[in-house]
Amino acid sequence: MMPFEVRRSEVSGGGLAYVDLGEGPPVVLLHGFPTSSYLWRREIPLLASRMRVIAPDLLGYGTSDKPEEGDLSEPAQARYVGELLESLGVTETAVVAHDIGGAVAQLLALDSPIGVAALVLLDSACFDAWPIEGVKMLQAATPDQQQPEFVDSIIRLTFDLGIAHPGRLSDSDLDAYLEPWRADPAAFFRAVRGITGSGLAGREAELGAFEGAAMVIWGEQDPFLPPELGERLGELLGATVALLPGCSHFVNEDAPSTVGPIVYEYLRSRYLHQSHTHHEEGPVPVFLHRPSNGGVAAFDPPGDED
Repeated sequence: MMPFEVRRSEVSGGGLAYVDLGEGPPVVLLHGFPTSSYLWRREIPLLASRMRVIAPDLLGYGTSDKPEEGDLSEPAQARYVGELLESLGVTETAVVAHDIGGAVAQLLALDSPIGVAALVLLDSACFDAWPIEGVKMLQAATPDQQQPEFVDSIIRLTFDLGIAHPGRLSDSDLDAYLEPWRADPAAFFRAVRGITGSGLAGREAELGAFEGAAMVIWGEQDPFLPPELGERLGELLGATVALLPGCSHFVNEDAPSTVGPIVYEYLRSRYLHQSHTHHEEGPVPVFLHRPSNGGVAAFDPPGDED
């Protein structure tokens, strides 16, 4: 259960559930597959201390509507998010996004009338590198496979592979991700079929012309979207790139005490253009070093070792 008030808004594809917390310049948080806005449960209150945080469940996910018919492709999801932001009076925003939410974020920056002033992309779908083979296999699932037990096993396997430190995802957190799909297993496969890989292929020149601030955060051990993609995406965007050692695909589950502060400090500096101020509990230390294989910065925070 999301620990914040959840609101609802109608967009052209159906009803979106979303959190709207805090005041100040807006920042939109977009999850990927097979998660929901619950992915951002720690980052929402952190960012809301200085910003207006808007965190929707994409259409077909979480507690948003799960229409039996309708377009759940990445371009459509970008359109729905844009409609939500317009209804909330947002004309410019920062976007923080993970997985296919990252593709949605890039499409917002390219195609939406909403201005995107900053992008923070975490292990993001990009270029033509998705859907991955595992998703393509799920897209071919037969009707008799669309059972709660099968969905449960697939999601558990996804997190087993996508989190290098499995003990950091509690049983209750896993249940929060599983529950929407358990309640409607067919919706899981509709969401799977909505992962089309469309909208970004061949648009490198347009994306490279993005003028906002950009940061790319990636788990060095991501088995779904390899870190080379993150480096390529960062180079295209002229972004700050952070490779997180010992982390897999779900980096804010693998390194919760690291990712939130990194995102917060980046947005504070590059989006809000505010100088650093010390809170009563003191600054959060983040140590930087250069990896031996090149010039991409890697964050190596204390307390995240095995």
